[in-house]
Amino acid sequence: MTKEKFTVTAALPYANGPLHLGHVAGVYLPSDIFVRFLRMNQHDVAFICGSDEHGAAITLRAKKEGVTPQEIVDKYDGIIGKAFQDFGISFDIYHRTSSEIHHKTAQEFFTVLEEKGHFTKETSEQYYDEEFEQFLADRYITGTCPNCKKENAYGDQCESCGSALSPTDLIDPKSTLSGKTPVMKSTSHWYLPMERHEEWLKEWIKEGKLDGVQQHDPSKWRNQVIGQCMSWIDSGLRPRAMTRDLDWGVKVPIQGADGKVLYVWLDAPIGYISATKQWALDTNKNWEDYWTGDRKLVHFIGKDNIVFHAIIFPILLKAHEGLILPDNVPAYEFLNLEGDKISTSRNWAVWLHEYIASYPDKMDELKYVLTSIAPETKDSEFTWKEYQVRINSELADILGNFINRAMVLTQKYYEGIVPQLGVLTDYDNQVLAEIKAIPERISKLVYAYKLREAQAEAMNLARLGNKYLADQEPWKLIKTDPVRVETIMNIALQITANLSIVLQPFLPATATKISDFLNFSTNDWNEAGNPSLISAGHKTNAPTILFQKIEDEMVEAEVAKLLATKEQNSQEIKSNEKVSFEPQKATATFDDFQKMDIRLGTILEAEKVKKADKLLKLLVDTGIDKRVIVSGIAEHYSPEEIIGKTVTVLMNLAPRTIKGIESQGMILMAENASGELSFMSPEKPFEAGCGIH
Repeated sequence: MTKEKFTVTAALPYANGPLHLGHVAGVYLPSDIFVRFLRMNQHDVAFICGSDEHGAAITLRAKKEGVTPQEIVDKYDGIIGKAFQDFGISFDIYHRTSSEIHHKTAQEFFTVLEEKGHFTKETSEQYYDEEFEQFLADRYITGTCPNCKKENAYGDQCESCGSALSPTDLIDPKSTLSGKTPVMKSTSHWYLPMERHEEWLKEWIKEGKLDGVQQHDPSKWRNQVIGQCMSWIDSGLRPRAMTRDLDWGVKVPIQGADGKVLYVWLDAPIGYISATKQWALDTNKNWEDYWTGDRKLVHFIGKDNIVFHAIIFPILLKAHEGLILPDNVPAYEFLNLEGDKISTSRNWAVWLHEYIASYPDKMDELKYVLTSIAPETKDSEFTWKEYQVRINSELADILGNFINRAMVLTQKYYEGIVPQLGVLTDYDNQVLAEIKAIPERISKLVYAYKLREAQAEAMNLARLGNKYLADQEPWKLIKTDPVRVETIMNIALQITANLSIVLQPFLPATATKISDFLNFSTNDWNEAGNPSLISAGHKTNAPTILFQKIEDEMVEAEVAKLLATKEQNSQEIKSNEKVSFEPQKATATFDDFQKMDIRLGTILEAEKVKKADKLLKLLVDTGIDKRVIVSGIAEHYSPEEIIGKTVTVLMNLAPRTIKGIESQGMILMAENASGELSFMSPEKPFEAGCGIH
């Protein structure tokens, strides 16, 4: 049977900052698991990635740090590339879009599409910063998102709701260069008229067909990918500019296009092709074998890149002619961190290179946790406490415990020699059947891009082994039925050997350790499920502990580090924010003030008002009486903490019924710009009834 061929890409990370765990969980780890599995199944596969080194984000970072864009990309390409290498992401090539071969490839691609009439040249009004005398690319403009109304959306995308935008969509746009409102000015660009492609895109995305021929299985595409694409298409595709007015990027290869570069979402995906070309040159291959013919193209991306990989890039590939279109675009949702969204600008992140530096012996632990919580279909959250629990209760107590028991007992009873398999019980046969079934289930899940469930199935094999030993208790049987123990231990070692195979895509370093314990190794997935992988008489090695448990001190230190970051951000915001108060009210006369009877009072009793989150019912001693006042301070003070407080009371306010309670006055409060309330209490211990003049 001919094996399917795959070209697998992982989204090119922007070389304007390091990688955080959200990047890893949502793109690079799942793509690596998928590729490792494909290789074990003898598929012809190319795994392609590289740094995306163009676009406004790079130049913005360069301006912020006071260096050149080239210095920025050199710095972060080095940090990112080393982190991938240290973490064991098994790219066939990790390339750069600043390379000569990429510039040439992107320019040739643009030229082919231009000559085939797939672009239109249009003059339009675009935002221009008069102070900097520069047209503003998408990321040089921020404003309020027209969809979710969140501020600081970019001119190409809202990072809050994920909506793809154009600069003119933004409400109250501002230049990121000067901070001022830009003006509109005429400029010419080459546009991709995407509306011409709506019909075939609908059929291709929803039905998997291109010109009536089945191209892919839409049932394997994630709902959010199809949903987002169809929402775009159903809203009507619009022309999108494929060039920008910038001085950093791939130059537009047309006479008269001075000062213009290729749009980053034309430039970057072509980076997959140019990287393949470089890899082919390095390994004496033909790059076209990986982008043409009967081959599956798979893009692992985050959800914010869906439309670029499932609409714009497929349009470009089809227009070029002869190149394959994606077979699947497994897009991941976002990973949050300790109850908040990961934010590079606020430094609210766990950075991959910092984790590696702190815990160089815990790569597989992190891989396991991130795959266990992978945001495949909805946003998920990383917490250090869950990290600890999963490692301690799953990796250490289940997988590590089983491996240690199986190997140590073999050393103890048989000096490391695999014992004979004897007479099988019904329970033994059930276990052997499950050994065979689990790899089959893992395969189906991986091919369906359900990697989170696939890893759980691999761990089920360890659970099976743990339960089998616990049920059989060979440490007790050895005294009364040593022959039976030989069979039990043989089966336990077969489970161990199978674990050394099925764990390879998910926990490669751990799988290697298990193989070393067994003195047995294979990377052929077809061997998985075999209940007699290692023969009786085979010599195994003494084991070591697979996983050290995570101590509370580590978790506390990491959480404290994040909280310190949050506190620092809060202080910076407070120091930078300009406090804005309400303007002065209309002028009042002294007689108006004299009409108000304001006195000190003491709160005697306080309780929450039922079905009213903001209200407290207070009994206040005003010096002349004890009266009930309903006050909207429940979100700021609990009843217990205000009993006995001296407060300021407006006495002669007309009574008002609130939630069925007659309120006979008002507690006066101070309010700051953040909406926090504070009592206005005297600096000396004055008694209730004292007047305010």
